[in-house]
Amino acid sequence: MAVELNHTIVHARDADASARFLSDILGLATPRRFGPFMVVDVANGVSLDFLSASADEIIVEHYAFLVSEAEFDEIFARLGQRGVEHFADPRLSRKGEINRNDGGRGCYFKDPNGHVLEIITRPYGSGGSPKG
Repeated sequence: MAVELNHTIVHARDADASARFLSDILGLATPRRFGPFMVVDVANGVSLDFLSASADEIIVEHYAFLVSEAEFDEIFARLGQRGVEHFADPRLSRKGEINRNDGGRGCYFKDPNGHVLEIITRPYGSGGSPKG
């Protein structure tokens, strides 16, 4: 059997709001409840399972999403509509810019808990090969 990532738990101050933020920004289906989790499903069968936690239980994590060029445009527009700051780099020092790594486009932004989210149109190290 091939090893595949199935899900990861994302700690949030408000699991419902955080899951809705991610699904809205990425244009995904409405989150679904599974026990104590609010689950956001992505296209490759992986889910991000948001769990409400206290602020001192939250460790800021990084989640990167590979998207098509058209999806990038749609997500980027939603970031702008919501007034969400974006950055070209993981250190969040190039505010208001996008990167052009591997011949694609990418940007970083924070969710309501401070998790650093990233959208990219080319996998790192792909040398310009598109998604898919």
